[in-house]
Amino acid sequence: MAEEQRDAGGARGVRESAQDVGESRGRRVRPEEAHAWEALVATARRTVSDGLVVGTSGNVSVRVDDTVLVTPSGVPYDRLAPDDITGVDLDGRQVLGALVPTSELPMHLAVYRTTDARAVVHTHAVHATAVSTLVPELPAIHYMSGALGGAVRVAPYATYGTDELAENMLHALADRSGCLLQNHGTLTHGATLDQAFDRTAQLEWMCRLWLTASSVPGLTPSLLSETQVAEAGERLRGYGQRG
Repeated sequence: MAEEQRDAGGARGVRESAQDVGESRGRRVRPEEAHAWEALVATARRTVSDGLVVGTSGNVSVRVDDTVLVTPSGVPYDRLAPDDITGVDLDGRQVLGALVPTSELPMHLAVYRTTDARAVVHTHAVHATAVSTLVPELPAIHYMSGALGGAVRVAPYATYGTDELAENMLHALADRSGCLLQNHGTLTHGATLDQAFDRTAQLEWMCRLWLTASSVPGLTPSLLSETQVAEAGERLRGYGQRG
């Protein structure tokens, strides 16, 4: 959650102006962490190219054993390099890199401490954020709600980067793999970065669908029942190729 740095001169200048840069912390980077970092950076860049965030807003993380790799604060994703790897342990102590982790680290760690998630994506997607200001949960406009575990709840507003926001998010996320953050954005998690990103994209699409349908004068969108959403969720668990 930091202002854009795209007009600053040079990647090094951007990183130094975004946060304090010190000596690399902790141990050597393991091969599996280097590979995971590459995938994390690709996912972070995709949130920008797909219009889910602007500038350096939003953040992405992935868990490798007991280390959480996370996007650093204030660094444009297109300028992240292999040497910028940033990692913390589950207590938030930095064990990899010199760049300061995202200010939303409390949310990411809360997810990893309480679920079996291996990846988390947080965005400021426009339609999802708009919905978060209107209703306490996303109306069941489409069966893909089932892919997120049911009705997508809205976590009450709290200042970004705080433990209060992380706590509100956990309540909204109970038995779900995604939620909305009031006047803020979205958070989804998954077994992989691809799955967490896909859930984010689906959530934004459903929010856009509901806003579009509900904006037609004189008409009210038909909604699915809890049973219908649950049935769809069961079918979606077996969706796709096996092997």
